[in-house]
Amino acid sequence: MRYVSTRGHAAQPTFSDILLGGLAPDGGLYLPAEYPQVSGAELDLWRGLSYADLALEILKKFATDIPAIDLKALTDKTYRAEVYRNTRAGESAERITPLHVIEQDGDKTLLLQALSNGPTLAFKDMAMQMLGNLFEYTLDKQHAELNIFGATSGDTGSAAEYAMRGKRGIRVFMLSPHLKMSAFQTAQMFSLQDENIFNIAIKGVFDDCQDMVKAVSNDLDFKSRYKIGTVNSINWARVVAQVVYYFRGYLDATTSNDQKVSFTVPSGNFGNICAGHIARMMGLPIDQLIAATNENNVLDEFFRTGIYRVRKSAETYHTTSPSMDISKASNFERFVFDLLDRDAPRVKALFAKVETDGGFDLSGAPGSDGDEFRKIAQFGFASGCSRHEDRLATIRDLHARYGLTIDTHTADGIKVAREYAKPGVPMIVLETALPAKFNETIREALGADAVRPAGFDGIENLPQRFDIMDADVSQVKAFIVAQTGL
Repeated sequence: MRYVSTRGHAAQPTFSDILLGGLAPDGGLYLPAEYPQVSGAELDLWRGLSYADLALEILKKFATDIPAIDLKALTDKTYRAEVYRNTRAGESAERITPLHVIEQDGDKTLLLQALSNGPTLAFKDMAMQMLGNLFEYTLDKQHAELNIFGATSGDTGSAAEYAMRGKRGIRVFMLSPHLKMSAFQTAQMFSLQDENIFNIAIKGVFDDCQDMVKAVSNDLDFKSRYKIGTVNSINWARVVAQVVYYFRGYLDATTSNDQKVSFTVPSGNFGNICAGHIARMMGLPIDQLIAATNENNVLDEFFRTGIYRVRKSAETYHTTSPSMDISKASNFERFVFDLLDRDAPRVKALFAKVETDGGFDLSGAPGSDGDEFRKIAQFGFASGCSRHEDRLATIRDLHARYGLTIDTHTADGIKVAREYAKPGVPMIVLETALPAKFNETIREALGADAVRPAGFDGIENLPQRFDIMDADVSQVKAFIVAQTGL
């Protein structure tokens, strides 16, 4: 398996070559030169597999340069009940990502796929735990070190830090928008006292943090000298690890391969739903992939109009589903690459236009940049938007009708999923996090606190360790240099 850049860089590296990095040298994102295909016979064989063994089968198709015996050791180490233990009543930790039927309306079925049983109570753990073990394995082979530089709107940071804490040869430098995460999210990250973890609170929004990660990734000299890697969803290995739970969800929701399902995915940075796109391109029988956005509805606007219009920092709303408070979706370029039939020069030109003009237009209207919007349905994509009053209403409705408490992002997903549910096609909503992570809004909606898994009581009161900085990449670089001692 070889990989190509969305912007046309000539080299075609292997999985291990791109594992520790982020952007390609030309600023593009990596994708397989060709998507591996999954046959019906394979799907039949995979139905009875454990999550770890299913992850092994899928990773083998992408990480062809890592011996299968080593991959098996890594998936077995990662996907264990001991790691994914924060289950609700009635769930089995052995299932890792159990499906729950939320509601049945005639032959319309709405299901929730539990993805938040990991150590930080968010779906990011599903990939980040695997990424941490892959990093440690590769660095050990190379006798090397890595300085991870990432950005988070809330959940990526804690998932990365919990996956990397104490790992040999790894430091983590994580940017987050100052005072724009929930109290629980902030405490999860800032209360870590591990010497290899560095939290930097940036005076700005998530997009400012993400822009600095990309700026450092594009500074090839600095990246090489200070051994910079990334855990953001621009990292290909993380996207691949997320592909697994789409297969698990499909296999658990169906009994034969002639059935289709749809997925609704709360989406801000397009990484989670991009994994669904890849699963569909591999041949998984997905009917629709529905992006559920919050008030920061850049993706919803594109999938409704063909216009990709990035908002400025001042136009990015701080909402009660803060992990989606993003207006520049870094993984969106991967889908656009496929939408444009892998025309790398055009992709490069369009994303250059994002930087100069704030977006591009594929609606086909006079003066637009193309007419590929007409092809959106061929890829199964649709979208919807949810706002604060919608998520409050959805949280209250599910609690009243089913006794189920969900987090704010998952509420966005369920609200939009209900708009797209079809007879005979199960609709799976991907859970984002456990509700305890966003207790302020749960209390507003229900008048009571969300239940916390064991071990998380009083986390907000723990001592916190972090640095506050301006949105200045040179200041952040200087901090990295000072901490590495290189």
